[in-house]
Amino acid sequence: MVAASGGGTNFQALIDAVVQNRLQSRIAGLIAGSPGTGAIKRAEKHGIPVFVQPRSCDENTEADTMLDILQIWKPDLIVLAGWLRKVPPAVLEQFPDRFVNIHPSLLPKFGGKGFYGIRVHEAVIQAGESESGCTVHLVNEEYDKGRIIGQRRIPVLPEDTPQSLAARVLEQEHQLYPECINTLLHHPTKKECIT
Repeated sequence: MVAASGGGTNFQALIDAVVQNRLQSRIAGLIAGSPGTGAIKRAEKHGIPVFVQPRSCDENTEADTMLDILQIWKPDLIVLAGWLRKVPPAVLEQFPDRFVNIHPSLLPKFGGKGFYGIRVHEAVIQAGESESGCTVHLVNEEYDKGRIIGQRRIPVLPEDTPQSLAARVLEQEHQLYPECINTLLHHPTKKECIT
């Protein structure tokens, strides 16, 4: 199962990996962060069920609605692909070590609340880093603090802009995420995926 809030490019990469048999799995459904997102259109095109998670001020209500759909779909793994909300603690308790996320930096650098999307790449360039990349990690109650499963590294080029760096990191995300998901689903005793 996948949860996505935006356009769904990582979601599409996972769909493509399933179609190409690089990801030996089936996507049970998509939890969308809001109606009308690109991720929903991608799901509909591929016949993947969609549930729109209503945004609520009440954490218990948000947890209950997410738990309801997870009980129906019964996923082995919940893959966050651009999910911009914190997963409620009650949900993480019911599904321990079953939520996985990909982050566009080499965690623990440039992670945490407020570090997402282009902001990450702007911070990497501003800090003068010589390399960047992406990290797949388990999700816990703190932003980007769960156990690291795998990373891919790329050099930060002198001519890089935040946009060019983002594009090159995204290419690595599309390769790394299916590898790590396969590891988690089919080789759960391994501590990390091949990077």
